[in-house]
Amino acid sequence: MSTSGRKTLVEEGTHFKGSLSSDCPIEVKGRVEGDLSAPALSVSTSGAVHGKVKVGELKSQGELAGEFDADVVQLSGAVKDNTVIRAKSLEVKLTPANGKMQVIFGECELEVGSEQAAKDQAKEPVKDKDKEKTPSARPPAETSPVLPTETNGSGSVRPPP
Repeated sequence: MSTSGRKTLVEEGTHFKGSLSSDCPIEVKGRVEGDLSAPALSVSTSGAVHGKVKVGELKSQGELAGEFDADVVQLSGAVKDNTVIRAKSLEVKLTPANGKMQVIFGECELEVGSEQAAKDQAKEPVKDKDKEKTPSARPPAETSPVLPTETNGSGSVRPPP
């Protein structure tokens, strides 16, 4: 199915609340609150997306809050407190706004890289330096007390009487 030229638009001044799913890219110039899924999401400087988002590509110049899962993320807007962004690749661009160049991050969590790499890293065993040491020679065998002995003229040993 071709999506060329088609897009879902949430225009400036529009406030959408609920679940939005599209098979073509979504452009947000207004405000979206809720679950959103699409092949791509673009948030303009006037736009805001708050909620749980799953997209292939995310480009945001506006405001993000919530939980975002995407393959490719390009940020140049604001990320609000308690926001989680999971991405295979992340690009942060500084854009001048009123003569200042800034990207604003609240308290948020960023996970960048593939899920498989994260799983592989979690499975890698932690090496214990004590376990790496080669064991020393066997501990000395327990010795029994030595009894005094006498020798007879033939060289044999006999215990004392």
